[in-house]
Formats: sequence, C-alpha cells, structure tokens
Amino acid sequence: MRVHRTAAVRICVVLLALCASGRAGVLPDDRADALYHRYEGGGIQIQGPSILLRKKVGDSLSFSYNYYVDSITGHVDTVSGASVDAISGASVYKEQRTQHSVTADYLHGKTTYSGGYISSKENDYDAKTGYLSVSQDMFGDLTNISFGYTVGKDTVGQRGNPTFAEPVTRRNWQVGLSQVLTRNLLLGANFETSESEGFLNNPYRKVRYLDGGEVRGYGTQFERYPHTRTGNAGSVELKYYLPWRAALDGTYRLYSDTWGILAHTGRLTYTQPAFGRWTFEGRARYYTQNHADFYSDLFPYQNAFNFLARDRELATFTSLTLGATATWQFPVSRVSFLQKGTLNLSWDRLRISYDDYRDLSAIAVTPGTEPLFTLDANVLQFFISVWY
Repeated sequence: MRVHRTAAVRICVVLLALCASGRAGVLPDDRADALYHRYEGGGIQIQGPSILLRKKVGDSLSFSYNYYVDSITGHVDTVSGASVDAISGASVYKEQRTQHSVTADYLHGKTTYSGGYISSKENDYDAKTGYLSVSQDMFGDLTNISFGYTVGKDTVGQRGNPTFAEPVTRRNWQVGLSQVLTRNLLLGANFETSESEGFLNNPYRKVRYLDGGEVRGYGTQFERYPHTRTGNAGSVELKYYLPWRAALDGTYRLYSDTWGILAHTGRLTYTQPAFGRWTFEGRARYYTQNHADFYSDLFPYQNAFNFLARDRELATFTSLTLGATATWQFPVSRVSFLQKGTLNLSWDRLRISYDDYRDLSAIAVTPGTEPLFTLDANVLQFFISVWY
C-alpha cells in the first residue's frame, strides 16, 4: 500500500546522498555503510536497516550495491489510507518493503558515465527502475554539466485481490550545471521533467461527498485520477565556504505539474567541523503547495467531477522540517585494510499543516467543519561508514 511512500522518500534522503556518484573526473571512494532509520508520525511507524557497499575496479570503474528495508506498522483506513481518518473500519496494518539497487560508474578522461537498476517490492506494489547519466568537467574543471534519464515500470496491486494488477510507467529527464564562481562560492542549477502514465491513484482510498441520507452526513466512493501526469522542476543552489572552516548551503526549488500543483521549497544548511574529529550540521527546510485541480476534502455530491481525489499529498499544505546531524570520525589503525570510519546520528522534526484536509477522527460534527489536520513526525537515522 502506497500510504507510506512520501514518508519513505523523506527517510531515504540520506541514502541518496550516500549512493550519489562523485563529480566527473573522480570516482566514488571504496566504502561500506550500515544504516538504521526510523520514522514515526501520523499513526505510522517505518523502520529498518540499509547496507551500502562500494568498490572500484581499476582506475576507471566503480560498482555499488544497496539493500534497504522498510517495515511499516500503522492503522490504515480505506477512505484515507491513514489512521487519521478512522471512519471505515480502520485496522492495524503491517507491511515490509524491500529494495535492492546496483550502480556502476565509468570514468573516461573528464567524463563519467553512470547507470543503475533499482528493484522495490512489497505485497501490493512492485517497482523496477533504471537510469543512465553522463557528466563532464570542462573549462579547467571549474564547470560541470550533467544529463540523466530515468525510467520506471511499476505494477500496482490490491490486498486480497490477486487479479488486480495495474501498470504505471514513469520517465524523468534531468540536466544539471555546477559552476565554481569564486574560490569560496559554488553554484548549482538543475532542471528536470517527469512523466507518469497508468494507474496513479491509491486502490484503497475513497473520497467523501455530502449525503443527508447517511448517519455521518456523507457517503464515500473510490478515487478517480487522470491516467497521465507531467511535472517540471527547477532548482538553484549556492554553497559558500566560510573563513572559519564552515559551509553555508542554500537551495530554492520550484515545481509545477499538469494536475495544477505549484510548489516552492527552500532549504538552508550550516556545516561546522569542531573538536578535531567532529562535524555538526544544522538544517531547515520549508515547503508549500496548493491543492490539485480535482482534490477536495468534501465533494458536494456523488460523481461530482470526472476526477476525484482526497489524498492529503494533493491538498494545500505547508511543512517545516528542522534537523541536526553529528558525525564523529574514528581511527581504524588496528585493521590494516581500513582507512577511516565515521559514526553518524541524524534527527529531523517534521510538521505539516493542512489548509483543506480535515481530521475525520472528530465525531458528532457537521461534515466539512472538522478540525484541520496537522502531522508531526520524527525521523531518526543512525549509520556507520568505513573506507577501505
């Protein structure tokens, strides 16, 4: 069930950082990472391990493998897909998602070619993704440009219905630029276009509509989404290295799509080495979006429109995430083939405030006057890395 996908994406941010390839002209270091992550919020708990292994073969080729597990526990309802809307016989929900990925980087002069394959499977969703990218250093290594293409073939299932199998195809194109502006200032700019086609909604979630004949004052029906979605996103990043061995990183991202969503993201990160072996990071992220064209918390009547959605990810909301990371580099002199290691502890506090998505756990109220929903979540990550 895809109720947990947004949360899982947030949790995987650190994994994406660990798996990212180095700039053109430099292959990733040989290293191993073991991570434990835990997300708790909105009636859902997600936790599990991840293992990442990297190894160079000669001076031009590097491989990596990543194993990642989500174990999800929560209360899920057929109307909302989450415990906040306990109105249709919500029950305890347990599931596990397992993901495997392999990547390869090939260095030829100042050009790096990268490719990878990701397989993610749970009992009602099977996703397979492949990607290719190329990046090139130029102008005395002061400029780097990159191009990438990603394609995914997914199959949406339904618990208790073995004959339900709906395909989804996803494509994404990316172009990026990295430019050294001064000895202390770096600029990054990226643009991407994404396309999705197929069964794009949740097979369990329902919308609600006004119905005076119902005891609750509203009836329910299954969601209906368009079968295509196209989105565009552009971002700009500035990283400034401060005189006292610190760094300040600011990012702005603008996103829009054919479903009518317009979103803004701002992120600010401060990194400070200290006490010889320690590095501390503090960060803040702000996100805001308007609702999709066919979204409503409460429709006026049954089959009010051709497309109907009550997914809180398509609602109007703002989110603020505050986080911190502490990294300690430790010596590994007793093991001859190891160069160094780090211990990393990261914590993020997420708060999402919805403008048009209501908490249906409130009882004995007129439909459409329930209190607006607010989500508070904590994300904890602990991982150890060793270089060899």
